Amino acid sequence: MDNTVVIVEENKNLREKLEEYFLKNNQIKLIGSCDNGIEGFEMIKTKKPTLALIDLILPGIDGFEVLENMKKSGLSTKAVVLSSFSEEGMVKNAIDKGASYFIAKPFSFETLTKRLLEIFDIDSEKLIMQERKKTNSIEERISNIFITVGIPPHIKGYGYLREGVKMAIKTPAIINNITKQLYPMIGEKYETTASKVERAIRHAIEVAWNRGRIESINTIFGVRAYVGSEKPTNGEFIALVADKLLLEWA
Repeated sequence: MDNTVVIVEENKNLREKLEEYFLKNNQIKLIGSCDNGIEGFEMIKTKKPTLALIDLILPGIDGFEVLENMKKSGLSTKAVVLSSFSEEGMVKNAIDKGASYFIAKPFSFETLTKRLLEIFDIDSEKLIMQERKKTNSIEERISNIFITVGIPPHIKGYGYLREGVKMAIKTPAIINNITKQLYPMIGEKYETTASKVERAIRHAIEVAWNRGRIESINTIFGVRAYVGSEKPTNGEFIALVADKLLLEWA
């Protein structure tokens, strides 16, 4: 089998789940796995897999240095970066250092497999440009929705809500674990607490409703979802926006 992969992932729980998943996958062969950058680079250099999954936050040397070492060594292994941080600057930095693709955590293994098979089969630069265009389009659409319903971009809840919607688009099931997963993950990204994330999102929604944009909200969602002073919960609002965008990009 030509489709071989090595995992370099610090998170033990995720690494073990990936190992288990790939061992059962008949399209991609797992040939190595470790939890630190130094061992990961040596494994990639020795085993020469077709593709390496690389976490950015690693002990020893981080994912960026692993990418730099791969590039300096002229290795043909394609690198796919896995990270909870998906700011444009980090994505660009990873791509500039040689990554073929950037996948934001959390992700479904089915989606991961689909992306890896695409990388095996088509030109990676073309795939990157396609994904960047889609990501930029989603970002723009989310911003347009928030501005239309009256959520000002200068408040903290705006950024937290946007991140929550993007997470719900990538992993719809996360909306069922908003307290235990979504809030903490947003908090980790923005270096704050889950409770502060929850309060800021609630405040952002309250600002929109206090501005009396009910008709604009109902128009965007295509149904008369809310009347009077009725307000959605944080989870309901995130799910509404995510569902609308999923339908638009289906």
